[in-house]
Amino acid sequence: MDGTNQTTVAEFIFLGFPGTFTLRLALFVMFLTIYLLSLAGNTLIIILVLLDATLQTPMYTFLGNLSFLEIWYTTATVPKLLATCILQVATISVSGCITQYYFFFSMGATECILLAVMAYDRYLAICRPLHYPLLMSLPVCLRLAAGSWVGGFIAPLLPTLLISRLHFCGPQKIDHFFCDSDPVFKLSCSDTFLVEALGYTCSSVVILSSFLLTMSSYGHIVRTILRLASREARRKTFSTCGSHLTVVTIYYGTIIFAYVRPPAKYNFTISKVISVFYCVVTPLVNPLIYTLRNRDVKKAVKKVLARKAWLSAGNMREI
Repeated sequence: MDGTNQTTVAEFIFLGFPGTFTLRLALFVMFLTIYLLSLAGNTLIIILVLLDATLQTPMYTFLGNLSFLEIWYTTATVPKLLATCILQVATISVSGCITQYYFFFSMGATECILLAVMAYDRYLAICRPLHYPLLMSLPVCLRLAAGSWVGGFIAPLLPTLLISRLHFCGPQKIDHFFCDSDPVFKLSCSDTFLVEALGYTCSSVVILSSFLLTMSSYGHIVRTILRLASREARRKTFSTCGSHLTVVTIYYGTIIFAYVRPPAKYNFTISKVISVFYCVVTPLVNPLIYTLRNRDVKKAVKKVLARKAWLSAGNMREI
């Protein structure tokens, strides 16, 4: 589109969720509560992994990385979501929108890769237990975790650079609560075919490849579990990876629906509802599932609480 005689947009306005102020206030309270619980839960897991020596293993190292990631993943979008609920006009600068786009998709890609790595770790632990200490040593674990972060932040780099070169001349209203790809493309006066095709390809490759690797690992795990002679052994082994599989199912189920589909069939209303699950709900599900269903984490929590109580008692005696 010809950009002459057109005013360049300096900021965008989020439309968020429509409704009365009472409804939006109720959504604000709900989203804020989930956000604070998510921050607290994931922070707790990080502290436990750092303080408890029994949790300093590859599995919990990956879990600590996932919790750290979830904190920033949800923080990239939820503050603006809360602003759209409580303010009459919630805005973001064009540069801020592009920055939010990059960090949201970077951390989303990192989570996909990290979940695949965690599934591979469980595959080695369950299917190849004798070789596990060698194949998943601490240096290997740290390299895989670092590789997940590096790969995730590289994946959306080129699409982001192309978006930064787009021209925005109006309208300036984003029919969403964060700078998602398609709502932003709809506002550009430039030809977006290349960046849309590249963004769709990158997201599909990252999501589907990590999903297939994750499911492949769990396929081998299920076969190994079914071969176990003891019913108790099968139950115990499956419970080890059941929590991870629950997180994977919820996360991939929503992002595949949102991003692995033709852009022409995009529906903004459905997208906003689906986005709430992977932007707000999933980061809370992670600590809830891992703490409520994991005995090692429960023991670590009791240790930390007991240590805190002992230190408090000691300080009282000194007084």
